[in-house]
Amino acid sequence: MPRGRAARLIPVSASDVVIPDKLYFRIGEVSELTRTKAFVLRYWETEFSGLRPVKGDSGHRLYRRKDVELIFQIRQLLYEKGFTIEGARRYLASYGKNAVEQKHLFQAPVDIKQLKAIRQELQTVLTMLSRKC
Repeated sequence: MPRGRAARLIPVSASDVVIPDKLYFRIGEVSELTRTKAFVLRYWETEFSGLRPVKGDSGHRLYRRKDVELIFQIRQLLYEKGFTIEGARRYLASYGKNAVEQKHLFQAPVDIKQLKAIRQELQTVLTMLSRKC
């Protein structure tokens, strides 16, 4: 088996893995689910402000489902898409954690005639409102 980083990385996404229906996950469970080492998860907590697991009474990290989903997205950005930490941080800040799921919303066909008609109606309304002032 070849050695090196590429040999250890197995592409995995939230859609490939069934996340159990639980309120909280311990770091070991998250590590297994996401195939990401625990020390990497702890490091990512320092780099990504959206990744903030709560600490239980015993001091153990408890990740919520949204944290696990964010970890999957961070992992995809860094390992599969080749983003740097800073680039992934900026991407998540710009597009939010649901950017991948919402991408299809912006792929609707654009009807230029309809847009022009809407623009004309808005200009008419603006003209009417400016006359009343």
